[in-house]
Amino acid sequence: MDIVNLTKGEKVIYNDKEVIITKLNTLDTVTIEELSNGTNHLVHVSDLKPIFKKKEKLDDINVISEKKWELAQQRFEIITPILEKPGNIELVKQISAEKNISIATLYRWIKLYKDYGTISSILGKPKTGGKGSSRLDSNQEEIIKKYIKSTYLNSSRTSINKTVRLIMAECHNKNITPPHENTIRNRIKSLSEEEVMKKRIGSKEAGYKFNPIRGSFPGADFPLSVVQIDHTRVDIILVDEYYRKPYKRPWLTLAIDVYSRMVVGFHLSFDPPGALGTGLCIAHSILPKEIWLEKIGVQGTWPCWGFMSVIHVDNAKEFRGNMLKMACKNYNINLEFRPIATPHFGGHIERLLGSFSKEVHNLAGTTFSSTELRKNYDSEGRASLTLSEFEKWLTLYITNIYHIKNHSSLNDSPINKWKEGIMGNKDQPGIGIIPRIFNERKLRLDFMPFEERTIQEYGVVIDRVTYYNDVLRKYIHSKTDNIKRKFIFRRDPRDISVVHFYDPESKEYFDIPYRDTSLPAISIWEFRDVLRTLKKSKAPINEKSIFDTYREMDDIEKKAIRETKNRKREVKNFYNTNSYPTSEINEVEDKIENNDIKPFEEIDDEAFI
Repeated sequence: MDIVNLTKGEKVIYNDKEVIITKLNTLDTVTIEELSNGTNHLVHVSDLKPIFKKKEKLDDINVISEKKWELAQQRFEIITPILEKPGNIELVKQISAEKNISIATLYRWIKLYKDYGTISSILGKPKTGGKGSSRLDSNQEEIIKKYIKSTYLNSSRTSINKTVRLIMAECHNKNITPPHENTIRNRIKSLSEEEVMKKRIGSKEAGYKFNPIRGSFPGADFPLSVVQIDHTRVDIILVDEYYRKPYKRPWLTLAIDVYSRMVVGFHLSFDPPGALGTGLCIAHSILPKEIWLEKIGVQGTWPCWGFMSVIHVDNAKEFRGNMLKMACKNYNINLEFRPIATPHFGGHIERLLGSFSKEVHNLAGTTFSSTELRKNYDSEGRASLTLSEFEKWLTLYITNIYHIKNHSSLNDSPINKWKEGIMGNKDQPGIGIIPRIFNERKLRLDFMPFEERTIQEYGVVIDRVTYYNDVLRKYIHSKTDNIKRKFIFRRDPRDISVVHFYDPESKEYFDIPYRDTSLPAISIWEFRDVLRTLKKSKAPINEKSIFDTYREMDDIEKKAIRETKNRKREVKNFYNTNSYPTSEINEVEDKIENNDIKPFEEIDDEAFI
C-alpha cells in the first residue's frame, strides 16, 4: 500500500507492530491499540506505516497504452459512485446489475484503487488464465460459501487459516476433492472490506471508517476540495549558495487551499514557470512536511497533505503538455483552467501572492514593485539571502505567521479553519484526518517531467551529458518492431548528476549517475550559465567543454576570493601598523570590494521558456 489511511478502525504498523486506530485526536495525532496486548498509545501520524502486502508492481502511467488508459478510466467511472457513498451495499448491487459486472470484481477494483491511489492501478496485473469464471464445481462452491458465511463473517473473528482447514475437512468428510488452499484464501481476500468489518467488528466501527463526510465541487466546502496554483517572480535578488554573490530573482509557485486559505505547498527556483516547477509544487502540496521542515531547520507545524479534488490554474502553457495532465488524472485530480477575462477566478491566490510581496519588500536585496520605490536603493549591493535561506524565511513566515493570523474573509485563522474542516465543529462533522502518501519518492517522480531516450553502449545522453549504470546494459540498442526503443528518464533540476531511469521490466526507477563520476554535481541553473558562456565565446559545446568551462569559472571565482581576502588582510595590517583612522581603512576596503569579480551574467529567462 502506498497510502496510510487514518480512519478509526484502520489497521496500520507502529514500531513494527500491527495496531488499530481507535481515536482521531488532533490534526496529526491518533490513539492506537496494539492488537497483540491491547496497549494504547497516543502517536503522531508520521510514525504510522501501512501494512505491506505483497503486490504487483504496476506500469508507469507514461508507458500505458491509450487503449488501456481508456479502460482504466471506464472502470474508475463505474466505481466512482461507490467510492462517494461507501458502505452502500444496495448501490453496489444496482451497479453490478446495470453494468453486468460481478460484485467481487467491483470490490476488487475498489481495493486496487484504495491500495495504490491511482486510476491506472485499477487495471491490475495482466491476466494469464481464463476469463475470471470459477473453475470449482457446485459442491466445492457450496462448502466454501457456507463456511465463509457461518465461520469467517461473524463476530468470533475466526482466522483465515482456520476457515481454510474447516473447508478442507468438510470436503474430505464428504469425499469431495478439496479446492487448493490459495483458491479459498483468494476468495476470502476478494470480499468487500466494508462487509468484512461490519460482520467481524461491527457496523458502528465500519461506519467510522467507510462513511467520511465530503462536500462536492464547485463549492470549496472542505479542505482540499479546491486548490489554486499561481506563479510570481519575487521582488528580491538572491545570492549564490557558495560565493554569496548577487545572482538573480527567483520564481515562486504557490498552492493555496480555497476552503481554509492554508498554503498547502510551494516551489522556489530560478526557472520561469513551467511544467517542472508546477509539478514539484503539486508534489510538495500532496506530501507530508515533517521531515522536510526538519531538514531545512524550521520549528513549526504544517499539517497539510493529501490529494486535492480540483486544481484551479491560470490558462498556463505548463499544462498544455501531456505529462502534468496525465499525472493529475492518474491521481484523480481535476484540472480547471481560468476562463479568459475572469480575473476573479484566481483571486484568492493572487491576493496571497500580493501579501507575500509586501513582506519581501522588508528584506535586504528587495527590488520593490515600483520604479519610485527602487530609487537610490542598491538591490544587488544589499542582496544577502541564498535560495535555501529565502526558502527557510518563506517557510517560517507561512507556518508561524500567515497560517496563525486572522484572515479577514474567514474571520478566523487559516489553521483554525483547516482544523475545523478536518475535525469538525458543534454544527458539522469534519472529513477526518486525510490519508497520507507513504511512497514519497514515487509521487515526486510521477510529477517530474521526463525525457525519452535510446540506450547506447556508452549509456544515455541528456543535454550533452552522458549517464551510465549497469542496469542499462540489457537495454543497449534495444528495438521494438525494428525501431529503436526509447526509455523514460526523469531529472531533478537541483542536481543533474543523477537521472532516474524507469525499468519497464521490473517497473521500478533506478538512479543513473554521470558516466564520468569525477564530474562535479551541479544544478540545471549552473549548467545553463556555462552553456550561455560557451555560446558567447562561440566555443564547441560538448560534455568536456561544458565541465571544463564550469571548472575554469569556478577557479576564477575562488582565485578572486583568495586575492580579495589577502589584499584586505594586507591593508588591515598596514593601517594597524601605521595607526591610520578607521574611516580611511573602511574607505580603502570599500574600494577593494567594488573591484571584486562580477557574478555570471544573468540568463535571459525567455530563452528557456
